[in-house]
Amino acid sequence: MILVTGGTGNVGANVVRQLLDAGEKVRVVTRNPDDRSFPDQVEVVPGDLIRPETLTEALSGVDRAFLFPVFNAVDGFLEAARKAGLRHVVLLSSSTVTFPTPGWIGEQHLRLERAVEASGLPWTFVRPDAFMTNDLVWAPQIINGGVVRGVYGNAALAPVDPRDIAAVAVRALLDRRVGEAYLLTGPQSLTQLDRVRIIAETIGRPLRFEEQPREQFRDQMLLHGMPAPVIDELIDGFAARDGKTAQTVPTVKEVTGRPAFTYAQWAAHHAADFGSTPA
Repeated sequence: MILVTGGTGNVGANVVRQLLDAGEKVRVVTRNPDDRSFPDQVEVVPGDLIRPETLTEALSGVDRAFLFPVFNAVDGFLEAARKAGLRHVVLLSSSTVTFPTPGWIGEQHLRLERAVEASGLPWTFVRPDAFMTNDLVWAPQIINGGVVRGVYGNAALAPVDPRDIAAVAVRALLDRRVGEAYLLTGPQSLTQLDRVRIIAETIGRPLRFEEQPREQFRDQMLLHGMPAPVIDELIDGFAARDGKTAQTVPTVKEVTGRPAFTYAQWAAHHAADFGSTPA
């Protein structure tokens, strides 16, 4: 039995589906088991990572787990997992842990990685770069006017499809790839301008990117509830990448045996989210 935490998220939901496709028994732990339906084959149990006393049922009979990064919950989960006899944990981490200056986000993920290592449990770390699904934040602007506003439109990333992140995590779980840390990127270096153009081509509508002053962008992100240190790190990261080519690595293909999904393939998969209707 494999336990999946964060099973309703962009990566976790794909981990669930791909494990089922591989013929595995899957259990999902969630605070609200009635809020979202899972495939019939999935065993859904109540539990909360920040309340380890609720995890006894979730961990019973489980030998492997996919661990979503809840920053304030890892220690309790790991203690409960040790007591339950868990034999392998695959942690969703972040590429930021490899940066010379990890920043606030990287430091949070490093703390999780160090806790997992110190737990004595066999581990694998999956370290994706920016998610392609982060660009779904543009959907309201695309649907309502076709203008995407942001800072540093020429800043390049190599965003990765969550389906690929999940595929690497699943291979780590199935193949028991203990002690490995996988850095993941998408197959292309793309600026924000590039990505808006690809979405436009995919949905067949004219779109454009409009530069905003840094402070205006920052104020908007604050209104959306993003913590100030994360916003500042995001903006500084864009500035550092402005006009540069983002690093790409072939890890997805090396681990899964197939090419990583391109941004155009991801955009087509999410065309309805951007207001496209079937022809």
